[in-house]
Amino acid sequence: MSKFELKLPKMGESVAEATITAWLKEVGDTIELDEPIVEIATDKVDSEVPSEVEGVLVERMFEVDDVVGVGQIIAVIETNGLSSVEKPVEETTSKEVIPEGIPTVETVKNESRQVAQAVSDLSSPSGKFYSPLVRNIAKTEGISIEELESIPGSGKDQRVTKKDVMAFLESRSTGLPQKDTVSQSIPQPAPAASKTPSIAQPLSATGESDEIIEMTRMGKMISKHMVESLQISAHVQSFVEVDVTNIVKWRERVKDDFLKREGQKITYTPVFMEAVAKALRDFPLMNISVDGDRIIKKRDINLGMAAALQDGNLIVPVIKKADQLNLVGMTKAVNDLAQRARAGKLNPDDVQGGTFTVTNVGSFGSIMGTPIINQPQVGILALGSIRKVPAVIETPEGDLIGIRHRMIISHSYDHRVVNGALGSQFAKRVADYLEAWDQNASF
Repeated sequence: MSKFELKLPKMGESVAEATITAWLKEVGDTIELDEPIVEIATDKVDSEVPSEVEGVLVERMFEVDDVVGVGQIIAVIETNGLSSVEKPVEETTSKEVIPEGIPTVETVKNESRQVAQAVSDLSSPSGKFYSPLVRNIAKTEGISIEELESIPGSGKDQRVTKKDVMAFLESRSTGLPQKDTVSQSIPQPAPAASKTPSIAQPLSATGESDEIIEMTRMGKMISKHMVESLQISAHVQSFVEVDVTNIVKWRERVKDDFLKREGQKITYTPVFMEAVAKALRDFPLMNISVDGDRIIKKRDINLGMAAALQDGNLIVPVIKKADQLNLVGMTKAVNDLAQRARAGKLNPDDVQGGTFTVTNVGSFGSIMGTPIINQPQVGILALGSIRKVPAVIETPEGDLIGIRHRMIISHSYDHRVVNGALGSQFAKRVADYLEAWDQNASF
């Protein structure tokens, strides 16, 4: 028998760590190849880590809520073959003497802990350990080390988790006492004397028939991200009405042949995304981000595509280098990301690196919307519903009234760096590309 070290895989260039959210297997369980073992969460997406071998789970190196770095050992699996723990002498090209014996599970566990400690010394002056995630939250929210020390921890060995820090922030902002998630015997600092006593009131009154629903982890992240965006960017909107009759007729004509040839359903979304990518190429100062007093002009055009999930939340997978895709390639990219988003199969890298975002509020019946900018981007375009409306049609013989397919696109942009002229011109350019669509074009 041999032992295989399952490590946290690389999840994208900008993802260095993840939080263990749930173990799917217990010690002693039999594991199949590619069977999920543990659920993890990054700041962007939840995912599963599958097994790379068949065998029996003999050790779990971390607990739920622990933060793990990419490349760290998260589990040990006993197999029938040779593994990363047990190497045959023949495989080594070094002249060093190979130690006798196979490392025990306890040795592997100790090695992984030593590696974790070597990566980052995150202990406080009192000796408490704080994960990188907790440290980052404390830095962002302005939590002093003294305040951090006062937070009771609910994790392993009374370690402070993200949940504990968020509870502390909530209690600090509302004035309500923080719930002690570890033990009531832990001493708490005495409250400062107040000249004017006040009574903490609940945030909202609830009746006996009311239902209290806890926000999901993703819901909390989205809520925080949206509030921060409104605080960071000066939001301004421009609206343009677009005649998409040619696109509607074209899609009706080609959709069956497209499905037969490409094995993909053609929707309006790839057409709209292609127009946005072209407009960003024409107006590169919309494809930027802000870093303090600096403007970062992005070389690649990476389009975020807001997708609705079954639990009511939204996620924004990214089409990388969207301006380099033809319509067929764009369709396949849109369909792939949308399907994997609904199935919960997105990878962390799928939601990284966006430079501009498009959201389709029309799919829910809205004729227009005023979306919030996805930081650190400076613009987001909302696509309204396509409606049949009476409209003036200009012809060489004169103006006529006819039935046309029209929609409203809404452009929200950051007025700190994008003025009204640029924001409006960009939206108008997207409309021009859509209205110029050749309904007789091939694909």
